[in-house]
Amino acid sequence: MLLAIAGVLLVLWLLGLLISFTLGGFIHIFLVIALIVLVTHIIRSRRKPA
Repeated sequence: MLLAIAGVLLVLWLLGLLISFTLGGFIHIFLVIALIVLVTHIIRSRRKPA
């Protein structure tokens, strides 16, 4: 689920860069959120109980 959200946010960010539609920097906020979600997913997947 988290990986899907990160993917969607990254795609939206890339589309924003391609069409120069930044909405005052909100697209870059989407990138930061996507990276945070991705890092959280990676950390949680490594901490599975044994």
